[in-house]
Amino acid sequence: MIRPSIHYGLHLIIPLCIAFIFFPKQWKKVYLIFLAAMFIDLDHLLTTPIFDANRCSINFHPLHSNYAIVGYVVLLFFPKFRVVGIALLWHIITDQLDCWMM
Repeated sequence: MIRPSIHYGLHLIIPLCIAFIFFPKQWKKVYLIFLAAMFIDLDHLLTTPIFDANRCSINFHPLHSNYAIVGYVVLLFFPKFRVVGIALLWHIITDQLDCWMM
C-alpha cells in the first residue's frame, strides 16, 4: 500500500506543488498539463496484461523508452513546450522511482 501511495502522490500532489511554486499565476493550466502528461500511460494498452504492478514501465512501453525520453528532453529547449517537457519528464522520473522501489 505504501508504494502505490508514493507513486500516485508523486503523479498528483508534487505536480500541484510544482505548479503553485514555479508557476503561481498559471498554476491551474500547468497542473492540467502535468495531469495530461499521464496520457503517455496509454501505451500500457499495447501490452498484456495491461497493468502489472511488478513491471517497470521504463524501456518496456514505447512512450517510456529512452528514445521518447530524449524527445521529452528536446521539448525543454522550446519555450512553448517547456512545461509539457517538464511534465513528461516528471512522469518518467516518477515511474523510474517506482521501478527502484520494486
